[in-house]
Amino acid sequence: MAIRTTKDTTVSWLFLSPFMILFLVFLVFPIFYSFYLSFLGAPTDFSLANMKFVGLANYLRIIKDCQFWSSLVVTAFYALISIPSGIIVSLALAMLLDNKLFGKSFFRSAFFLPNILDMLVVGVIWALIYAPKYGVLAQITSTLLGENNFFNTTGLLGSPYTALLAVIFAMTLKGAGFGMVLFLAALQNIPADVYEAADIDGASEWEKFYLITVPLLRPIIFFMVITGIIGSLNAFTEIYAMTAGGPQVVIGGEAIGSTSVAGYYLYKQFDAGNYGYAAAISYIMLIITLGITYIQQKLAAKKAGAKK
Repeated sequence: MAIRTTKDTTVSWLFLSPFMILFLVFLVFPIFYSFYLSFLGAPTDFSLANMKFVGLANYLRIIKDCQFWSSLVVTAFYALISIPSGIIVSLALAMLLDNKLFGKSFFRSAFFLPNILDMLVVGVIWALIYAPKYGVLAQITSTLLGENNFFNTTGLLGSPYTALLAVIFAMTLKGAGFGMVLFLAALQNIPADVYEAADIDGASEWEKFYLITVPLLRPIIFFMVITGIIGSLNAFTEIYAMTAGGPQVVIGGEAIGSTSVAGYYLYKQFDAGNYGYAAAISYIMLIITLGITYIQQKLAAKKAGAKK
């Protein structure tokens, strides 16, 4: 029996070895190597071989970097609007398509389709839609409002007050299909008896939604909040494709990109050859993500315990 168990274990490891090799080379090694890079200074010739050990200098530099902290503020604003918007739109679509609507299978596929498209492609399409003069939105508003309107002259992506909101709107529509599928699966698992009992008690549609549907969907909502926070901290492609971090706004005498989220700021540091500093920023963002996730889990567990 022991010989057979050893043989089975060996065979299992042989089958797992291709994945384990890829896992170690492309995930584990980069994690530890980037941590090592965070203690090295920027090379003078964009070469990793010429980087020198600088200790905690990169982490101390982050403390004084106003651009980084402003990018976190932009990221927080991005998350505070995009996450609730995504949840509300996804839930609304799920509840609409959970009914006996004619052609609901077609609409489910249609709403989910943007989610499988590449983020860069979606960003470029929306940039063309928002573009002044030649964009679809500009053409429509020119017909209705005349040529000297905001959408045709400046455009949503050209103003620091509307650029981030325009990106959020586009990304909300792109990701709503994924959330819709999650909510649909959860809605269809809610027993009909629960709603029938509520009808007998005389509950209104709003009371059934607020007191039955939302509490039973809380795990999905919690999942979307956590993934939304992670997605906001990692947001880069949509910003790169639509605004490149701009337009600029001057705050306290310093020019700050109105859409320069933390992920895009990290990319700019890496693109400039500041590999060590970029690695340090990535670990600070990791700590922030883990901290927020931990707080969310504690709050959820506390609320669940209080209800019991």
